[in-house]
Amino acid sequence: MEITMLNPNVDLQKFIEKFEPRKFKIIKNGVEIRGIVDLHKGIAEAKALIDRFQLKLVVSHTAEMLSYRGFEVNYMVG
Repeated sequence: MEITMLNPNVDLQKFIEKFEPRKFKIIKNGVEIRGIVDLHKGIAEAKALIDRFQLKLVVSHTAEMLSYRGFEVNYMVG
């Protein structure tokens, strides 16, 4: 799936190409991934992918995101 943004982030594009989420939404600081059946496994895989490719991204998850079985992958600040 191709991302179209004004200033595309190479790390975020690479993450989406490798992770291949079925449902995602581009947000201000990254991307929100939804509809993950095994949320714990999905978050672990996302973190492993970020580490493996040394991407400048960070996984974020809150209790509110449980309702749509999702998490965020955001640009690393700093």
